[in-house]
Amino acid sequence: MTTSARTPTPGADPAAVGGWLATVLDDERWTSARLAPIGAGRSNLTYRVDSPAGSVVLRRPPVGDVAATAHDMGREQRVIAALAGTAVPVPAVLATYPGPGDAAGHDGPAGPTDAPCFVMELVDGVVPLADLPDGWATTGDDRRRIGEALVDVLAALHAVDPAEVGLADFGRPEGFMERQIRRWGKQWAAARDGADPIPVDEAVETDLTRLAERLAADVPATQRHTIVHGDYRLDNCVFDAADPGRIRAVLDWEMSTLGDPLADVGLLLVYWKQAGDTGIWADAQPLPGPTTLPGFPTRRELVDGYAARTGLDPAPLPWYVAFGAFKLAVVLAGILARVRAGSVPAQMADGLDGSVGPLVALGHHVLDGGGF
Repeated sequence: MTTSARTPTPGADPAAVGGWLATVLDDERWTSARLAPIGAGRSNLTYRVDSPAGSVVLRRPPVGDVAATAHDMGREQRVIAALAGTAVPVPAVLATYPGPGDAAGHDGPAGPTDAPCFVMELVDGVVPLADLPDGWATTGDDRRRIGEALVDVLAALHAVDPAEVGLADFGRPEGFMERQIRRWGKQWAAARDGADPIPVDEAVETDLTRLAERLAADVPATQRHTIVHGDYRLDNCVFDAADPGRIRAVLDWEMSTLGDPLADVGLLLVYWKQAGDTGIWADAQPLPGPTTLPGFPTRRELVDGYAARTGLDPAPLPWYVAFGAFKLAVVLAGILARVRAGSVPAQMADGLDGSVGPLVALGHHVLDGGGF
């Protein structure tokens, strides 16, 4: 099994994947499968699988020591399958593998990886990354419609009745935000105190701990329990190549659960760059993005659009933005720790050095009334 962080497809051997697909999809042409990584690979690993039989996408957890609950393949494929047929666009799930432990002793085909994984439909379209593709969304109106589509789909997700799609037991929404603070606090401790801890200034460590304490001391009352994505942002969506105002699929559901929908909104705002960002907001956004281009909505416009579509009160959002900054700071700290440990490719840390402190500062800034 290929698991070295130095190989082109860590954690996924093309021969094993191809042989498994040939059996589960009943087409020998998959045996000559070729794999290529998709995206930055900072969360679950994603590969495009090409063969004479067609193309699909394989998802598996990161290699190395990771939090199992943050990279649960069964949960991810379950929510995608449940949302099929709703107003939330998702890829079709084609095949699943529960992992070598769960599969031990079974009569099925040998597994494709050394971890749970699943294969889903490859959805063609545009994933907006640092720059928009040439010739796509060239007008301000196109870019405004991208932002509106992002809000429309998030509102549609938060309108889905979990029980109606078989997800009534997908999480424990009561006390969700309190548990989230504790969970990410533990993840921070793991990144900080591991065998090869990340180099974080003592002041940043103190401020991060204080931010967690401030959040825990003043958790807003949840207005509604819904399915939450957990990492909803522009580059986790596939947009129509011919129509920038249409999302064809929402991706990366590994942190989805039942909880407070404003958590999705708060984190989206942390990711969202807007024209004119300076100082603390600019410092806290280490990764490039296209949303400073003319036409893209501002963060306030995203909030107003979401509130109009859902009827939720946006007044508590500063707390959720601060929580989003806290959560993202811990996520990035974990990535940096895994890179230092050599369990994931070094390029996963590109642009992330020094990113934790500014995010922590943003969390305090918003809680202190700095706005978004």
